[in-house]
Amino acid sequence: MKKVRQLLRSLSEAPLQAYLDNRVQLFDIIEMILSETGPAEIYISTFSTSEEFLRRIYRLKRRGQLIRATMLADLKASRKTVNLYTFIANVFDEVYLSENHSKVILIQNARWQVSICTSQNQTRGNRVESGIITTDPAVFIQLRERYAHIINTNAIQLDGLFNGTT
Repeated sequence: MKKVRQLLRSLSEAPLQAYLDNRVQLFDIIEMILSETGPAEIYISTFSTSEEFLRRIYRLKRRGQLIRATMLADLKASRKTVNLYTFIANVFDEVYLSENHSKVILIQNARWQVSICTSQNQTRGNRVESGIITTDPAVFIQLRERYAHIINTNAIQLDGLFNGTT
């Protein structure tokens, strides 16, 4: 998390900030934000995810830093999602598939509403990635409403889809 703290300032100091760098991973940014916000809900949209990212989210949940976790992933990347289904089901409270290429992270509790829009999928990369982090409530509300609209009108919930349960 040391590299993240060199690159980004606290949310209190910088309620709007951007990054363009190859030295940090998205889960490190999430962890840094949660260290400031305290326990929160997280909503993730991604094209693709990885076991490493899932393990980090699992640890945050186990430590009580994440109260609830919801993921929206892409249908085209669903083969990989299906292979990770058992693990995903143990990490996320809800998982949805839709035509999705967005990479948005929404973190919320009673005090904070944090939005991250990033170029990085939930995979490890060594390429330059970019992102914008804001605590602007209007941005959060707009993104959260669109996220809800997608999962309510244009998504398939994974719950039990591949194991024969409902």
